[in-house]
Amino acid sequence: MEILEAYDLTGSSRDADELAGCSHHTVGRYVAARAAGALVPGARPVRASVVDPFRGKIEELVERSRGKIRADVVHDKLVAMGYPGAARTTRRAVAQTKAAYGAGRRRVFRPWVPEPGMWA
Repeated sequence: MEILEAYDLTGSSRDADELAGCSHHTVGRYVAARAAGALVPGARPVRASVVDPFRGKIEELVERSRGKIRADVVHDKLVAMGYPGAARTTRRAVAQTKAAYGAGRRRVFRPWVPEPGMWA
């Protein structure tokens, strides 16, 4: 059960924590955030990254290499294009892109199940 649903149902943070399976302090934070107009307490807007303008190029390089390109090679190519960021930032971006690339192309194991009487 959701925290705010449990609070609306019971009207008490201590009763809602038992239903939601969390602390009554967490229920209080969620209720206070809802009263203030925020959806989730502590949620912050996503900041723009220095690598965002170059994400398309990173995706292109990963696609072209079928996920085999190294992050240092990508970083060298981006620096030649005017990328001001650090190598560590590039490594993170390449890792995220490779993970997304691999998730979309994962092989699925389907075991062979013989039909009875068809095979010895």
